[in-house]
Amino acid sequence: MWNLETHDALIKYFSNITHSVQTLSNGLKLTLKHLWEARTERDPMGIADEDYFLKNKGIATLQYPKESLPVPDHGRYKLHNEIDDCIVCDLCVKVCPVNCIEIEPIRATDIIGKTSDGTNKRIHAAKFNIDMSKCCFCGLCTTVCPTECLTMTKSYDFSTFDRGDHIYEFAEMTPLQILEAKQAFEEKQKTMPAPSARVMKSSRDKVVFKPKMIKSKLPKKKDE
Repeated sequence: MWNLETHDALIKYFSNITHSVQTLSNGLKLTLKHLWEARTERDPMGIADEDYFLKNKGIATLQYPKESLPVPDHGRYKLHNEIDDCIVCDLCVKVCPVNCIEIEPIRATDIIGKTSDGTNKRIHAAKFNIDMSKCCFCGLCTTVCPTECLTMTKSYDFSTFDRGDHIYEFAEMTPLQILEAKQAFEEKQKTMPAPSARVMKSSRDKVVFKPKMIKSKLPKKKDE
């Protein structure tokens, strides 16, 4: 039976449909407008660029990895070691909080070269591995490096399917060179004179400091 309530319900029903169509069309118009204005791609730029907020039109989604936002030169991401400047001092291993750096040093019999800042190199690097899967990117290793051969680069994308690929090897010695360096150091140790008994005795006798107790000179309190 047709009545006033049915009439009002139908009007409300069709008005909701009309409102839905209008809002949907407005959204589609805005989307089509952006698609029309974004017919050509704009060059990727970082937020630090002075024209970043002026480029409010164009394609915003980057086709990664073909396109990527520029990274600052001082970005702290992947570690790199310039092995020619490394003196194998082992400071980076000691300061690393997650033990991601592994070094195998071999003492040389003489100076084997110089770094770019003129520091003498006396230790071979048989192994210098950095496991970036453990790295927490704290930068402590780069801070303590005396020759500044260990740096953090702006390379941030080094994802792989195998975790073992995150171990980067920087040592350049071959197995034969490692063996020869070890044998040369052992031969030199054999030719060195043995330490005298006096030196060995003096090294064993350690001076122990014993503090003396100083008696108090304050007057004693009388019992009340």
